[in-house]
Amino acid sequence: MTTASTDHPLETQEKKGTRIWDLPLRLFHWLFAGCVAAAWGLGKFGPDIMTLHFWFGYAVLALIVFRLIWGFIGSETARFSSFIYSPKALFCYIAKLPKRQASNWKGHNPLGGLFVFLLLGVIGAQAALGLFVDPEDYINVGPFASWVGIDSARTALAWHGILARATLILVILHVAAIFFYRFWKKEDLVTPMITGHRKAK
Repeated sequence: MTTASTDHPLETQEKKGTRIWDLPLRLFHWLFAGCVAAAWGLGKFGPDIMTLHFWFGYAVLALIVFRLIWGFIGSETARFSSFIYSPKALFCYIAKLPKRQASNWKGHNPLGGLFVFLLLGVIGAQAALGLFVDPEDYINVGPFASWVGIDSARTALAWHGILARATLILVILHVAAIFFYRFWKKEDLVTPMITGHRKAK
């Protein structure tokens, strides 16, 4: 025999905490992180025939397209309009950043919002350039390399490598920010991206 829960809906919500991220955004986040890591690792350390690297690159582009769409039709915190801040708001937030207290921002704070646009822009450009590369090995040629001249294909290849290094730097900064918020500001950024909710205090 089961016992019915006596929790009031408001009490249940309080136990779960504040809802921050919707499910599609959370799925995007973890799939994007996995695909970017796999594409980067295969590009750096993978086999000479980079078929899997290309497929993960295609997945990255597809996920970015989804994120662009979800940035307009998703839930409140997923929409781009919710984390486009003025320069004044950005600098005010940065000025308060050293304070050892959680900001408990609902959604992306001004600095995090700027980072989202930067990350999507850099990784999107890198993945898109990969479609046009031609390393002259007759194997790892981008599907659209024939659309451009050989000089443009070489330029695309060079920038693909440059932006790969930029991506690594951005990922390191992202992980460092997570640790900074966790241990300095006592704010857990990871759990809400898993559960969708910030724990109630």
